[in-house]
Amino acid sequence: MSIQPVRLFGDPVLRTRADEVVDFDRELHQLVEDLTDTMHDRGGAGIAAPQIGVGLRVFTYNCGGLSGHLVNPTYEVLGSGEQVGPEGCLSIPGVRADCRRALTVRAKGVTMHGEPVSFECEGIMARCVQHETDHLDGVLFLARLEPADRKDAMRVIRESDWFRAGITVSTEAAAPAGGR
Repeated sequence: MSIQPVRLFGDPVLRTRADEVVDFDRELHQLVEDLTDTMHDRGGAGIAAPQIGVGLRVFTYNCGGLSGHLVNPTYEVLGSGEQVGPEGCLSIPGVRADCRRALTVRAKGVTMHGEPVSFECEGIMARCVQHETDHLDGVLFLARLEPADRKDAMRVIRESDWFRAGITVSTEAAAPAGGR
């Protein structure tokens, strides 16, 4: 296993757009393994490479009955349906808030071997694809919250022990809370 520390809110890597993957080599395979192991250890539904300090466009997922990874992912919103539901984030421990997302998306990307991947998903998996792709664009789910919910989330962050102590990397496993 290769569990990695998770970067926390306040770490600049979380606010920086990740670079496209161009080398499909052993390092990429190791990154996918590290992401998968860290996601499982932390009880997350997904995790993006910047969350472990790597500025590449890769994420892993394990939710909605699906598991795997996407390299250089994009998504297209299908239809006009929306969902509002709770989201959490491994990089923002202790914060959960209702977030509005598209109900159905078509995810596209490639595997760590460079093979094309495309699938439609809805509900929790569509939420995961959107959340993790946001991470790759340097966007945290806090930016997607209604203003009052964002204000409440920021209060929770400011009052948290990890934030007050200036901690930007967590090496402790989190209790499974459905975070991404």
